[in-house]
Amino acid sequence: MPYAPWMETVSALRVKSLYKVYGNRADKAMEILRNSPDGDEKLAGLRVTTAVVDANFEVRRGEIFVVMGLSGSGKSTLIRMLNGLLSPTHGTVEIDGVDITKLKPAALRKLRREKISMVFQHFALQPHRSVLDNAGYALEVAGLPRAERREKALQALRMVGLDGSADKLPQELSGGMRQRVGLARALAAGTDIMLMDEAFSALDPLIRREVQDQLIELQAELGKTIVFITHDLNEAMRLGDRIAVMRAGRIVQIGTAEEILTDPSNDYVAQFVADVDRTRILTASAVMERPLGVVDVDSGPRVAARVLRETQTSAVYVTGRDKRYLGTVTADAAAQAVRDGRKNLQEIVSTDHVRTVEDTTPVADIFAAAAQSPAPVAVVDPAGRLAGVIPRVTLLSALGSLSADTGETTATPEPADEAGTAPTADPTRAVGAAGTAPTENGNATAEVPAQVVAEPSVRLTGGSA
Repeated sequence: MPYAPWMETVSALRVKSLYKVYGNRADKAMEILRNSPDGDEKLAGLRVTTAVVDANFEVRRGEIFVVMGLSGSGKSTLIRMLNGLLSPTHGTVEIDGVDITKLKPAALRKLRREKISMVFQHFALQPHRSVLDNAGYALEVAGLPRAERREKALQALRMVGLDGSADKLPQELSGGMRQRVGLARALAAGTDIMLMDEAFSALDPLIRREVQDQLIELQAELGKTIVFITHDLNEAMRLGDRIAVMRAGRIVQIGTAEEILTDPSNDYVAQFVADVDRTRILTASAVMERPLGVVDVDSGPRVAARVLRETQTSAVYVTGRDKRYLGTVTADAAAQAVRDGRKNLQEIVSTDHVRTVEDTTPVADIFAAAAQSPAPVAVVDPAGRLAGVIPRVTLLSALGSLSADTGETTATPEPADEAGTAPTADPTRAVGAAGTAPTENGNATAEVPAQVVAEPSVRLTGGSA
């Protein structure tokens, strides 16, 4: 998801050189890991377990930072060090500039109450307490008066749509509703930072997506700082502003979903994301091109006609003040305006000729617009400025090239049933049978294949969605 206006560049949480090593010779293992490039190979005789190795990252205020990895990668150990439930073997964890690894127990408990709340995988609700009392439990621990904590708990339940179930017991609720109670409890605590450890993994797929939607809506409204742990790649891609990929205790890449998909740091990451539906992750900004023909609205029809001749395109894109996109002028319209002696482009600019999408529009949602637009689709930024264009041939070429990239991946970092294998089907072969591709930016004459338009979620990794 794109960064929201309330996001700040100041870090809410900072992790530096964080290690967690289990075993009697943890100190010796630490010395080897920190001073030897091939330290992992030298630990075999020490009988230690390295859960987290040299983790370094920052979480910005107001972002959802997802830590993703397979079982045993160290992600749950990592999140438990972020709120002091586990003490690191080495390194620091700073919350608003305070290193919590140096706090005494009483100060650490106070910091947890005021700054960090946690949502657990298996709900962690008290079965003998009502939904309302469960939602307000953190406030009870903090010593708030009964009336005040009930009011805040009810407000939190209202946020997650459970105010009508306040008097029920947890066993009377479905799994999705119980997870919402856990989320309400974290919201009622009023902390700026929320840690969510596999919070949705116990839910059925449909319910899981509903709760994900709930979290996205709440985040847009509240702007919490969230560290979200998951082994589900699609969940990570859907929720995360940025994603940290872990393997064997190490963070191997941090980036946005788009960065990880288009520029994986190694073969492991490339294989990990091989089966992701890229059309739902990559956006218009990733595939757009610079438009060949752009004219200012104050230019006349003769200028537009000249640009059309020089660029050999079917339409020019017209911008106004601050480069705001106004529409297009076709070759026929420009020629007629010249014959009529018109001096103003404003009279012949059309918004109907070319379809427009925002730069954050997923690629999957652009196919229909491309099929309906006789000229390349216009891409605008949040301020309405012309950011680029997407010819049909570029859209289909991007589809094919990304598929080819995933098909070339040969590394197998994990068993196929856990990480998946890269498919080899090439959807560009179907495109080739559909018609000839245009050779210029503006002369998009080929039709988008019917199967692509009818099924815009076709996977870029090959095959049908």
